[in-house]
Amino acid sequence: MATDSYGGGYSRTSYGAGGGDDAGGFVYGGSQGGSQSGAGKGYGDDTLRPVTIKQLIEAEQAYPDAPFRVDGLEVTQVTFVGMVRAISPQTTNVTFRLDDGTGIIEVKQWLDADKQDDAGKEPFALDSYVRVWGRLKSFNNKRHVGAHVIKPVVDYNEVQYHLLEATYCHLFFTKGNPAGGDGGANGGGDSMFVDGGHGAGGGGDVPMNDGLRMVSARARQVYQWLSNSEGGNEGIHANMISQAMGMSIGEVLKCGEELTSAGVTYTTVDDETFAILDY
Repeated sequence: MATDSYGGGYSRTSYGAGGGDDAGGFVYGGSQGGSQSGAGKGYGDDTLRPVTIKQLIEAEQAYPDAPFRVDGLEVTQVTFVGMVRAISPQTTNVTFRLDDGTGIIEVKQWLDADKQDDAGKEPFALDSYVRVWGRLKSFNNKRHVGAHVIKPVVDYNEVQYHLLEATYCHLFFTKGNPAGGDGGANGGGDSMFVDGGHGAGGGGDVPMNDGLRMVSARARQVYQWLSNSEGGNEGIHANMISQAMGMSIGEVLKCGEELTSAGVTYTTVDDETFAILDY
């Protein structure tokens, strides 16, 4: 992000999860010592951390049932935005499979025993975006998020806003010199998006086939980023590429058009979602 400092007055989030036992009093950089599962524990000191799914998948845990840590700090409650890829209604819960372009994770929303009539309803459409507030959990060595609240995203700007906020928090907790090139203790600022810390300038390990020789250097950088990402068959949306690589949407779309015309990428769910064409 174009900023000289990641500090300042960023001490409290404006999110209100609303309704639910875990709502209220969320503070960035507040008390980090609380347990996630202490009996009778109040939630006034809980933190609410905006994250990417990749950060949840890679969150550190010292031992089973230990608190999860992201960027070396304990996280209690998290929020993220993802696209609904699958919905699995059960007797006691509804399991959603969410994808934010950095990874895929299951989200479980437990049903109210007094509202069993709603057990078979699917509140969100497939391939729609939702925002989740909840807690990262692990069962049988498989991670999922226990959701307190899931709400539909009605404005796509919220997806971009969330990625910017998650990036800000990542930099806030891992920053070295804001003017330096390495970001913070965990490597480049894009490590929360893709594996291996490949940034916009990463290159050299993707074979230069005939199609790539036809495109601009910037388009080859986009191809390099896509080749090191885990977008799956659905591909990765231009907004995700823009945030991860620090490019404008227009520039990403121009590069995507170059790569598609050269026959090395193709569009998937829409004209702004790109995937590598495997030969």
